[in-house]
Amino acid sequence: MADLSRLRELVVKNDKKIVMVVMDGLGGLPMEPAGKTSLESAHTPNLDALAARGIVGLHEPVGPGITPGSGPSHLALFGYDPFAYEIGRGVLEAVGIDFPLTPNDLAARGNFATVDAEGRITDRRAGRISTEAAAELTARLQAQVRLEGVEVFVAPVREHRFVLVLRGEGLVPALSETDPQVLGVPPLPVKPLVPEAARTAELVNEFVRQAARILADAHPANMVLLRGFAKYPTIPSMGEVFGLRPAAIASYPMYRGLAKLVGMTALPTGPSLADEFDALQQAWSGYDFFYLHVKKTDSSGEDGDFRHKVEVIEEVDSLMPRLMQLDPDVVIVTGDHSTPALLRSHSWHPVPFLLWAETCRPDGVDSFGERACARGALGRFPATDIMPLALAHALKLTKFGA
Repeated sequence: MADLSRLRELVVKNDKKIVMVVMDGLGGLPMEPAGKTSLESAHTPNLDALAARGIVGLHEPVGPGITPGSGPSHLALFGYDPFAYEIGRGVLEAVGIDFPLTPNDLAARGNFATVDAEGRITDRRAGRISTEAAAELTARLQAQVRLEGVEVFVAPVREHRFVLVLRGEGLVPALSETDPQVLGVPPLPVKPLVPEAARTAELVNEFVRQAARILADAHPANMVLLRGFAKYPTIPSMGEVFGLRPAAIASYPMYRGLAKLVGMTALPTGPSLADEFDALQQAWSGYDFFYLHVKKTDSSGEDGDFRHKVEVIEEVDSLMPRLMQLDPDVVIVTGDHSTPALLRSHSWHPVPFLLWAETCRPDGVDSFGERACARGALGRFPATDIMPLALAHALKLTKFGA
C-alpha cells in the first residue's frame, strides 16, 4: 500500500512501540546447488522463536525482477513508493554527514577507486581504504580542484566513500554515472540525459579529469567514481503520514541521511552492533518507531564472503533478547534487498521478512530463512505493505469505511 493520503486518514496515535531491524542485503543464494543461503546456514534460535510466534513471507523491494539500490529499497520499507519518491544517493550521503545542502546544490556519491596504468579499474573501492586515508584525499581535492562558475565541496563519508557537492545556478542532476560497476574497463564519461544537463555534465567530467591528475601518485586510491547525482527532494515525513515519533540507529552516514529525509531522528551510536542495541535501549522511552540498521550483511555479500555474512546474522540473533527485554509491541526483522555472496552484488531476489506481535496469527513456520519464508502466510508481497502491517499490529490504524 503506497497511497499515503488514504493511509494517513486511518492513523490512530497510541504509545505502542514498533522496532524494524534491517539487515542490509539479507537475502542470499546458496554457494552450490542444493546448498543453504547465509541466513539458512546461520544458527538463529532467537529469530526462529520469533518466526514460530509470528508471521513470515518474502517482500519485493521495488518489483519482480528489479534489482534495487539501497535508497529505493529503504524508501519502500518505510512505506513510500520508490517510483514516486526518488532520492539520489548523493543527497543521502550528504545529509548523512550533515552537509548543509542548499537548493542550488548538486550532490553525488563518490568512491575512491584504483585504476591501472592504462586507466582500467582494478578495484572499485580502492581496497576499502580507511576513513582517515579518504579524509586526506578529499582534503587534497578540496584544496586543488577548481571549476568555472561553481563552488566545489568534497567531504569524506566513511572508508572509501566521499561526497561531491557542486553549488551554483542551473545545475541539472539528469546525468549518467561514471562507475561501470565492473572491473577491467575505464570509468565512464558523464553524459547529459536531457539537453539542459549538458553544462553540468561538462563540469563533472572536468572534476574527474582534475581528480585523476591530483590523485595520480596516491595508492591505491588513484581515481574517483561518481554515482547518484541528485538535488534535495521534497518528501512527507513519517510523523505526518503515520503519526509516529520515529528514530534511526545506523552507523553508516547514507542510512542516517535517508532516515532524516523521511523525518526520523538520527540517534548517536557507535560502530558496533552492540553499540546500536545500546542506543536503542537508551532512547527507548522517547520514540515509538525505531529503525535499526545492520550494514555488514550487505558488505559481506558484496565481498563474496559467505561465512562472514553468516557470522553477522548470528551476532544479530544473539542480541535479539536485549530487544525483546524492552517489551516492544511489534518487531520486524528483514533486509532492504538481497545481496548474495555468490553474485557479489545486489540482486532481484525477494527478501526474507518476519513480523512478531501479540496480535499475530501464527502461520506454522518455525524458522527464519528464504525457503521457510516462502511457506509463510504473507507469501510474496510488496515492501510498501510493511508499514501498514506494522501499524495495524500496533493498533495504530482504525477501520476503513462504514
